[in-house]
Amino acid sequence: MKGRIPNEILESLQARGISRFTPPQEAAIGAGMLQGGNVVVAAPTASGKTLIAELACINAIIAHRKKAVYIAPMRALVLEKFGEFRAAYPYLRTGVSIGDLDSGDRWLRDYDILFVSTEKFDSLLRHGIEWLSDIGCIVFDEVHMLGDPSRGPTLEVLITKLASMCGAQMVALSATVGNADEIARWLKAKLVVSNWRPVRLKKGVVHEGVAYCSREDGEENDVVQEALGGSSKIQEIRILEDTLSRSKQMLAFYSTKRNAEAGAVKLAETAEAVLTPEEKVRLNALSDTILNALERPTEQCTKLSGLVKRGIAFHHAGLVNAQRSAIEEAFRAGLVKAICSTTTLGLGVNLPAHTVLIRDISRYDSGANEMLGVNEVLQLFGRAGRPKYDKEGRAFIIANYKDRIPELYRTYINARPESVDSNLGVIPVLRTHMLAFIAGNFLNDTAAIERFLLRSFYGFQYNNERHIKNIVDEIVEDLMGFGFIEETGRGSYGATKVGARVSELYIDPLSARWMLNAMERKLDTVSTLYMICNTLEMRPYVRATAEAEEMYSAYRYINSDRSLFSEYERTGYGYYDPARAFSTALMLNDWIDEKREQDIVKKYHTTPGEIFSKLSNADWMIYSAIELAKLTRKPMHDMINVRVRIRYGIREELLDLVRLEQIGRVRARTLYVNGIRTVAELRDSRPAAERLLGKEVAKRVFDQFI
Repeated sequence: MKGRIPNEILESLQARGISRFTPPQEAAIGAGMLQGGNVVVAAPTASGKTLIAELACINAIIAHRKKAVYIAPMRALVLEKFGEFRAAYPYLRTGVSIGDLDSGDRWLRDYDILFVSTEKFDSLLRHGIEWLSDIGCIVFDEVHMLGDPSRGPTLEVLITKLASMCGAQMVALSATVGNADEIARWLKAKLVVSNWRPVRLKKGVVHEGVAYCSREDGEENDVVQEALGGSSKIQEIRILEDTLSRSKQMLAFYSTKRNAEAGAVKLAETAEAVLTPEEKVRLNALSDTILNALERPTEQCTKLSGLVKRGIAFHHAGLVNAQRSAIEEAFRAGLVKAICSTTTLGLGVNLPAHTVLIRDISRYDSGANEMLGVNEVLQLFGRAGRPKYDKEGRAFIIANYKDRIPELYRTYINARPESVDSNLGVIPVLRTHMLAFIAGNFLNDTAAIERFLLRSFYGFQYNNERHIKNIVDEIVEDLMGFGFIEETGRGSYGATKVGARVSELYIDPLSARWMLNAMERKLDTVSTLYMICNTLEMRPYVRATAEAEEMYSAYRYINSDRSLFSEYERTGYGYYDPARAFSTALMLNDWIDEKREQDIVKKYHTTPGEIFSKLSNADWMIYSAIELAKLTRKPMHDMINVRVRIRYGIREELLDLVRLEQIGRVRARTLYVNGIRTVAELRDSRPAAERLLGKEVAKRVFDQFI
């Protein structure tokens, strides 16, 4: 085996104390992975799949002088893997790119191995990267995301594109997929399936302090009952008591952000009871970091900060990145004893615990309560057991009623992973990708597009030529009507200048058409914000407030003759609630009117994390609108100002001051209220600036005038 593995890899493994391969790793090598063959690996979390990817990537770089690309669905996962590889191979040129979707990032050609999100690499292909033929290995992490309605289609199109555009080796990794053999056949890959896990996993259903677990090495339906330590009558407290009595940590998963926060409050006293004096000191410092993550703490910041002092935290999309990262690091360090989270934490960064608890097995979605899928539960279970610290991990589901135990046990504990099905074959999903095919001169005629879709996972699974032809014809008609493509021959098409730019901007053609129509009218600030909010990319919208519903009706009535609102239904958005998009626009308007974050959170029933996510999306959409305005010679000065105001959260009078580095929302307002209202006035007011900003900040500001 040594002769088949480059010495650089062996040296790195030895330096990290890795002396032998796990069974899945041996199986992948045996399947011809180091000879460049495609491989699909389906194995439990912590079984060594990342090292399989590492072997394939580094072998391509060192043995074959090729590049490697590691693609993952979530930004946090991309960054995590980037950090791991860079530490293991510091002498390789390792790059990461997860941002700007309107860039070819030509600098990436200089790197040996790249870590990118699915959407980023798809965007790179749209911009025509020149180094595609230099790639020797492509890793698709979490390949079961093919079945995700939102992310799956882009992943599927990307894989299908790469299979036809370059001859790189493909390595697909998954922990939970019921039809791994089907994915392997589609990719023309060898399949590696393993149930091996470095830490034994005990799975069970808990009711009234008793865990009903599968007996190790027993029959599937052979159940053993184990009494949990502790005395609480509240089930999740009892499980935490038992976990802490073993000097271990717990991850608890809840269906909503509100439930996760309530769970942390409920468990706080139990976690606090085991803290040492030293841990309390360190947690107090962490608490201050959490509290001051924003310029002005919100109620959520205060609540989380107080809980962290007690050794517990909640974790969900409503937190800002700095808070999430701080909590994750404190948990890894053993300071935070339990995290109460929404299920998203189970699908992102690697954050294992000894005990995993699923408190809520259903969630409210699209007007109904739905049970969690088996694959999602198995993903959450996979977080149980830390290879360096635990000999076994535990994963529990709470049963609120005893008669639910058999059902939950049958559905999840004895479950087999569900099959992953393609979500590609629907018009809204394909519209964006078909424009990209045509704009990038990748596929320019309907017959070629149909053949491509038949090679996709959707085509592989369903092989429905008639359905594919009907979809292609309908989308071509739509794109022609939008003015984004034009016929160049019988059944052949090319992108217009606008269509090509829409594809590069990585926005939905329907969103682009809406914004172009909106620009035909004179837009005030609220109309501009509504223009960018009433797009697919800004969903989900915030809840419509009573004020928004009233203002929307009045605003539309007042502007009835020239308003962009009259285009709403005709643009295909009629089945959405326009008042929610308008409410989202009003939230952005409050932000640029310098309303306090805490007040915005309350008014729109949102969270700081969700506000900043919306601001990020809004920046992208107004940038896209400005780019389209340039191309179509529409007025854009006001949109540029609105973009700056969104970025900084400022009123119009502060636009001049924020042109300077170090001057943001708070410092600009401080200067303004003290009579320094322009950059020219600031240049002549150094003593006052030093008093208002502090000498260090003032020095950095005034250095820009030299």
